[in-house]
Amino acid sequence: MELFGLGQSHVISSDMKEDHIFRLTGKGADQDPKGVFSINKLTGEVAVSRALDREAIAFYHLQVSTTDMSGKLVEGPVDLDVYVIDQNDNRPIFRESRYSGEVLEGSPTGTTVMTMTAFDADDPNTDNAVLRYIILRQSPEKPSPNMFYIDPERGDIVTVISPSLLDRETLPTTQYELEIVAKDMAGSEVGLTGTATATITITDRNDHAPEFTHSLFQASVDEGSTGVVVNLTVDDRDDPATGAWRAIYSIINGDPNQSFEIHTNPDNNEGMLSVVKPLDYESTMFHTLLIKVENEDPLVPDVIYGPSSTATVYITVQDVNEGPVFFPDPLMVTKLENIPVGSFVAVLNATDPDYLQVQSIRFAVLRDPAGWLSVNPVRGMVNTTATLDRESPHVHNNRYSAVFMATDNGNPPATGTGTLIIKLEDENDNAPYVVPSVTRVCEDAKEVNVAVIGARDKDIHPNTDPFKIELGKQPGLEKTWKISRINNTHSQIMLLHSLKRANYNVPLVLTDSGFPPLTNNTELKVQVCTCKKNRMDCSGADALLTNMLLLALLTLSLLCL
Repeated sequence: MELFGLGQSHVISSDMKEDHIFRLTGKGADQDPKGVFSINKLTGEVAVSRALDREAIAFYHLQVSTTDMSGKLVEGPVDLDVYVIDQNDNRPIFRESRYSGEVLEGSPTGTTVMTMTAFDADDPNTDNAVLRYIILRQSPEKPSPNMFYIDPERGDIVTVISPSLLDRETLPTTQYELEIVAKDMAGSEVGLTGTATATITITDRNDHAPEFTHSLFQASVDEGSTGVVVNLTVDDRDDPATGAWRAIYSIINGDPNQSFEIHTNPDNNEGMLSVVKPLDYESTMFHTLLIKVENEDPLVPDVIYGPSSTATVYITVQDVNEGPVFFPDPLMVTKLENIPVGSFVAVLNATDPDYLQVQSIRFAVLRDPAGWLSVNPVRGMVNTTATLDRESPHVHNNRYSAVFMATDNGNPPATGTGTLIIKLEDENDNAPYVVPSVTRVCEDAKEVNVAVIGARDKDIHPNTDPFKIELGKQPGLEKTWKISRINNTHSQIMLLHSLKRANYNVPLVLTDSGFPPLTNNTELKVQVCTCKKNRMDCSGADALLTNMLLLALLTLSLLCL
């Protein structure tokens, strides 16, 4: 059996008999896609039953054989390969309908902006899939309708316009739209086409220095105040969304004390000049600042900051009535406590900062916790109105603080405050007292240490210890009680013989070491309790004995011994 070459449609069998028939098998015949090809069983003519699509199936492998009427194979099978010849039935297609690219303003001619690529489903080995690109339309067409060029084979879009004309600030728009056409058949007239849009954005570079809208700005500010005093405005033709537009301000002259600061307002690029250290009218009535503005991004090499990138700011300080100032503050003096009422303490000194104005000052007490002081409203002389007591709860660390007020006669009046601290020296005006004042002992105790007692004094050294702790002068006390010194502040009291259950007041005499020394005749309460099994019961010891009764009982017991 012989097959004609590709493109032929007849099959010839050398042994073909009348009872033999042709049979066609394979994909496209009896396999999916079925029925694309058919064969005349008697003549062997192969026919196409429906249109072929090379882009779906470009090649079919079929087999032809002959059989008898019963289906028995007589000859074959023989391969029949069918190649589908491409026709230009597919247009070029861009993957996207719109493409975006960017080019920096001032870029050299020939700078590649972007690449446009289309695809054609036809046979890549034929002109049916060979594409050529052109720019069909540019919008807008100014300053030139041919600002860009596209490589017809590669699809690269490059700049054609000169760098000087590719200026973002002078172009009618910062975005250009190009209608790109891709044509197959290598761009011939019969070729099919596809289109897409290329949007090219002219991006900014820092080719314009910021310039102040005025060479001179003026402002006024009250002395003693802080905050923004003036907003400095600049023009910058660069893109506001970039560091080529954002401004950085600096004070380059006129602020030796760093009294001013300047920050950029991110919303409008203005320079907010602020006073950060209060200004003094009496020291300087006017301030002249030189301000410089720059961009966050550096300028391109061929652009420099000019004179318009600096400006002068005149600040006028307005006089405000300021309160008097105390000196020194605080004022510290030392006084002995208990000095006579009406004694001199100190003279307050306050001056008015508004020395260019003639104003008088009056003094008054603002805060005097203990109510000890008064002040002469004109001379500022402070005197006592009560006894100064170092032991007062209003005195801390031997110091008493009072606050005074000085008011001028300005319009409106202004006030200042100052503190007077009095360091109080101690006077021996407090007698010592016993601690603890109550102690307990068992009723059967004898020759035992009842307690360790101490002396306390509200005064301070040398008006305190060493203390002398002694028994009272009543006769016979030494027969029952004994006091032994332990150190400068404590002594030990001992019971010499047992006592009945009761409460006893032991007379004591406590003396400090002040000059002159102070003595306190006091008592130590001793509770004599019942003690059993390490438990002390003092509930019945409620018969309080006076000093005289105790003395009588003790004397009587001694006489009976």
